[in-house]
Amino acid sequence: MVGGAFAGGDVAAASLLLGLVLVVVVQRLLELCLARSNERWARARGAREVGRRHYPAFFVLHGAWLVGWVVESVWGGVALASLWFVWLGVFAGAELLRSWAIRSLGRRWNTRILVFDGVAPVARGPYRILAHPNYVAVALELVALPLVFGAVVTAAVASVLNTALLLGVRIPAEQRALELAQRAPRARLSDDRGLPSAELDTIDVARADVDGGDIDRADVSR
Repeated sequence: MVGGAFAGGDVAAASLLLGLVLVVVVQRLLELCLARSNERWARARGAREVGRRHYPAFFVLHGAWLVGWVVESVWGGVALASLWFVWLGVFAGAELLRSWAIRSLGRRWNTRILVFDGVAPVARGPYRILAHPNYVAVALELVALPLVFGAVVTAAVASVLNTALLLGVRIPAEQRALELAQRAPRARLSDDRGLPSAELDTIDVARADVDGGDIDRADVSR
């Protein structure tokens, strides 16, 4: 059945492609559910959103990336690249880094830029050694997964666009939000907002990765 769906391609390669597509789709859906839950948590505790206008661009990029490498891989018959196992290993490493970043930020991870005024950045887990570990993981993912099947064009175009969005828009927006939040008076979250004063000490500025995003180092949730 798989061979029929990808006429002229390798059955094992087609099976791997379908499996990886399923992994990516399920991962993205679960992360969106987690981000929505964390967003409600953060907003209930006084978080404010920054950079809302550029947020949809990442959805377009990641959706086009998924369609792009699948179409490019299938075009002419699915086949594994000569170094497919290296790129699959890079992808697996990126997923581990991504998971570590999300676990380190806990409820403060999000795909949106959500900030709490007057609260210090997160400095645990991979954030002790990398400023934007989630963004690093996503960048590796965008390159590695297409290259498992030799989809060089998708890997290159997605990487260029992702880099432009991150360096030109996303990271500068996070940095500005973090600087302003750290200079602002510490958030006063009163009892009528449902947050005991002791809990405030556990809040970091939250940054999100779209991808999956990220809010990085400030819990601005990366």
